[in-house]
Order: sequence, then C-alpha cells, then structure tokens
Amino acid sequence: MEQQAVKDGSVPKFRINRLTLEDVGSAFADGMRDFRTYPLFGLFFGAIYALGGVFIAVMLAYYHLPWMIIPVAIGFPLVGPFVAVGLYEISRRHRAGEPVGWKAILTEVFRQRERQLSWMAFVVLFIFWIWIYQVRLLMALLLGFRIPATLNAFVDLVLTTPQGLTFLAIGTVVGAVLATILFTATVISMPLLLDHDPDFVTAMLTSLRTVIENPIPMLAFGLIVAVAAFLALLPMFAGLLVVLPIAGHATWHLYRRAISTSP
Repeated sequence: MEQQAVKDGSVPKFRINRLTLEDVGSAFADGMRDFRTYPLFGLFFGAIYALGGVFIAVMLAYYHLPWMIIPVAIGFPLVGPFVAVGLYEISRRHRAGEPVGWKAILTEVFRQRERQLSWMAFVVLFIFWIWIYQVRLLMALLLGFRIPATLNAFVDLVLTTPQGLTFLAIGTVVGAVLATILFTATVISMPLLLDHDPDFVTAMLTSLRTVIENPIPMLAFGLIVAVAAFLALLPMFAGLLVVLPIAGHATWHLYRRAISTSP
C-alpha cells in the first residue's frame, strides 16, 4: 500500500517516532526471527558479502599489497547497508503478507538501479574511498614509504613501534568518525528508499534527523552491528554469513519502528 501511494503520485510525509533501547532489542529479535524463517535467502546474501571480502583479500595478497588487507577488511562493512537491500525486501514482504520467492526478491534488488537507492551507492562508495585514501595518507606521514611486504610484518610494525601505535590510534578515530557519518546517513535512508523511493537527499536527511532525535537507541544499534561485524571478520569473513542477514533484517524492523508515514 505504501509503495503504491508513491506510484500514484501522492507525496508521503515522514514522521520520526521516539525510540527506546527496548525497540532496539525488539528489532534484533525480529531480525533473528526473519532469518530463521528465510535462512536460505539470508545465507545467500551473506555469502555474497563474505565472498566479496575474501576475494578482495586474496587479490591484495596476490598483488603484494598485504598491508591493505587490514584497512580494507575494517572498512568493508561500510558497504553492508547497500548489500542488505535484498534482506530489507524480504522483511517488507513478510510483514505485508506478500509471497517471498527468489524471482520476486532478485527482481526488486535489480530494479533499484533505476530508483533513488542507486544514488546511495555512490555515497557509500565515496565514504569507503575516503577511508582507504586517509589510511594511505596516514601511512605515508607516519610510517614512511617503506611498508613491510608481508601482513605479519605490517602488524608487527603497527603494534610494536611508536609510529605504528600513533597510526593505529589516529586511524581508529578517523575510521570511527567516517563510520558514524555513514551509519547516520544510511541506517534509515536505505530501507526508506526501498519502501517509498523519495529523493535520496530527503532520505538521508530523514535518517540524520532520526539519529539526532534518538541518539542513544540509534547509536546503541550501530555499535552492536559494528562490533558484531568486526567479530564476524575474524574467521576469514565467514561470520558475515549470519551477521549480515540478521543485521539487515533488524535494520528494516528498526526503520519500521522509527518512521511513520502519512499521505
């Protein structure tokens, strides 16, 4: 009904609701329930994400850039919201009582390239590129241009030298700032764009307002997802098979609690 209203030309108004930590817990519970209901879909989208991370790590090692594996692995979850679009659609259909099938889900995912959500891909990739660029810049300023040729040597350099520890501290702070910016811009805008397809600027501003008006619940949600995603990276991205679908479904349910619409 909501998507049909947009197609008919009416302009929905988005009202931001007051959230609590209980809403955050309920969103994760609903996300877990959706994953259990449609596990194959969740594992499919999680596998795309996990295999993408493994492929990037292998290619960096192949081209003798092992020092880039850690920053890329840490920054890789930044593109998670865009990959999770299929999971949003599964939760949307389940809530609306619509059939959930492979053709319907994949068709909706590919259809996003013609809608406003495709513009968000540029926003996500742009911030990811800033993350990679600032890592290279910090390495040049603090570690010089003689970067170790192996991953173990690079880790040893970062953890056992004053320059390495400074690089780690500054990089962590900058990374946290970029992650917070991206989370604020996408946590509500991605599912909102799928659900109603407003212009992407309106969607980003709505997401920003939601975080500002509900700072503790929203940041708590983001922190839980960030910690879970980081831990999921440790077994060679394998944990993303489960973490991504649960987080994706939970994001949809948090969005439904956060935003109300009226024509």
